[in-house]
Amino acid sequence: MTEITTHSEALNAMHSLHHGGSTGLEEIEMGATRIQVDDKRIINCHADLNQLVPFKYEWAWKKYLDACANHWMPQEINMSADLALWKSLDGLTEDERLIIVRNLGFFSTADSLVANNLVLAVYRHITNPECRQYLLRQAFEEALHTHAYQYVIESLGLNEAEVFNMYREIPSVARKSVWALKYTQSLGDPTFQTGTPENDRRLLRDLIAFYVVFEGIFFYVGFTQILSMGRRNKMAGTSEQFQYILRDESMHLNFGIDVINQIKIENPHLWNAEMQQEAITMIKEGVALEYQYAIDTMPRGILGMNAEMFKEYLHFIANRRLAQIGLSEQYPGAQNPFPWMSEVLDLKKEKNFFETRVIEYQTGGTLSWDEED
Repeated sequence: MTEITTHSEALNAMHSLHHGGSTGLEEIEMGATRIQVDDKRIINCHADLNQLVPFKYEWAWKKYLDACANHWMPQEINMSADLALWKSLDGLTEDERLIIVRNLGFFSTADSLVANNLVLAVYRHITNPECRQYLLRQAFEEALHTHAYQYVIESLGLNEAEVFNMYREIPSVARKSVWALKYTQSLGDPTFQTGTPENDRRLLRDLIAFYVVFEGIFFYVGFTQILSMGRRNKMAGTSEQFQYILRDESMHLNFGIDVINQIKIENPHLWNAEMQQEAITMIKEGVALEYQYAIDTMPRGILGMNAEMFKEYLHFIANRRLAQIGLSEQYPGAQNPFPWMSEVLDLKKEKNFFETRVIEYQTGGTLSWDEED
């Protein structure tokens, strides 16, 4: 290998290595002015992307630190009681078994798609280093979630091929995956670059699809179903896995909404009436797909719930998502139809679960939340 002997050659080598993606390294000049806080941008930043400090987006760095403090591993959760219940002849109804298997099928695929999207697409287009630091942590957590689903599947002795191929074989699971792929493939297009109003708006649209719909709506029926089983002392280990996963996902959602809103602040021309209507349409599509998933996973009433109750619940969640990105509610008067949810998810102060920081879950121990109003 030829030795690189000059600063210019070194920079040219780095430029060649990173050709095709925006790294910021290709614009480094010796003696150039130091990066200032105001030089930073969420997208289309021409400053050096290695300049983590000074921070401009303290919220992103804080989320990274909180996520690191919230570390857990699937193997820390005992699955022996779940296995005994699963093997018993009369421990679970067929409807309860259906819920477990369908949700494992959807989530094992969904979090793999999320991880791919983060690594191959979102990281490439978000040009702020403190945000990228959080994205690296989120990517690890998505891998951890896929690990957790596999751990549950293995612990219960399920047919792994059947579960992991469900997104190809179960219509309601497939429809959600197809909807998400439409946007994740757009983000991952190797020829796509931000920098024009059209492309920047496309990125904003895809981030809304990714964070607000895919992570902010598509997961809610399944999580509620599994947590409801845990509330009834059924499949306690699986339920605990899902509690930790949902805690992580609440932080991912919070981060994504902050990124979306910051892009809107820095690029107000993107958030025009057409873009706002497109966002509303996507959220409504997400509600319809998730409601169909509720019908598919619980064709009969079970666990004190039924599919119609989930329609109201999804309207309630969608109104929150709309408000979080500055849009008007589309489902006036929608309420949370599950009063027991206050015990499991504490939805009466949902911002603690979905919008603020989480405390004290270090190694699979007790779950503890801030008591902010």
